[in-house]
Amino acid sequence: MYRVYGIPNCDTVQKAIGWLKKHKIPFEFHDYKKLGISPEKLSSWCSQTAWEILLNKKGTTWKQLDETVQAKVKTEKAAIKLMAIHTSMIKRPVIEKDEKLMSVGFDEVLFAKIYGK
Repeated sequence: MYRVYGIPNCDTVQKAIGWLKKHKIPFEFHDYKKLGISPEKLSSWCSQTAWEILLNKKGTTWKQLDETVQAKVKTEKAAIKLMAIHTSMIKRPVIEKDEKLMSVGFDEVLFAKIYGK
């Protein structure tokens, strides 16, 4: 079964969940605003894709950070530390199956290729 990580009120997460439901793809949802996300899980994702893909620098949370804090995020370790504290900075949704990262973000064409629909 797929596990969708995100925030339920995020428009992009809602679109992705809607797409999965429409195509009858079973999934569990992990709300990392309520449940958090471990540095170990973030590290696992970073081992499967670049941390720069996971860290959302276009969002409000990143933009509200002090420039000195932003400037310190130059390594995977620093990015993981920041994303574990500020889960809103993780690009959404992140979808995995059996600990394997399947996708980050939502793109309908890409979803069709990945999930075979």
